[in-house]
Amino acid sequence: MRIRPARHADLPRLMQIYETARRFMQQTGNAGQWVDGYPKEELIVHDIEQGHSYVCLDENNGITGTFYYIFGEEPTYLNIYEGSWLNDEPYGVIHRIASSGKQKGVAETCIRWCLEECKNIRIDTHRDNKVMQNILQKLGFTRCGIIYLENGAERLAYQRF
Repeated sequence: MRIRPARHADLPRLMQIYETARRFMQQTGNAGQWVDGYPKEELIVHDIEQGHSYVCLDENNGITGTFYYIFGEEPTYLNIYEGSWLNDEPYGVIHRIASSGKQKGVAETCIRWCLEECKNIRIDTHRDNKVMQNILQKLGFTRCGIIYLENGAERLAYQRF
């Protein structure tokens, strides 16, 4: 699998993948994350325009996954509760990892690509997202505490450096 920046032409496929990911989360006991059609198309368009949306391609150049990556400060990470970040160094942030469900290892491939870009990575996930928590643990991330999104929703915060 390889990674490239997402393009506007990819948008229909990305929205299909996010729909598949929402169904997968519901089926695996994580019905509280990505509700009400999150992420909305407008957000993904913005991510693409800002150069922060990426796709994971299979051997036939088909899009099998997508994610958001940025090197820079995440406002919701400024306050962490019931713990602390591992360091205060500049960091990369991963959000909105989603897979088409057609190929194993997409999330791991996306995260490993981000770790190549920046060794100091922060990421968060829903308390019920056991699948992502297991992937993060497997890849050596440390659970650092709890952060709250702009809408007040709680997320488990992880870091690896």
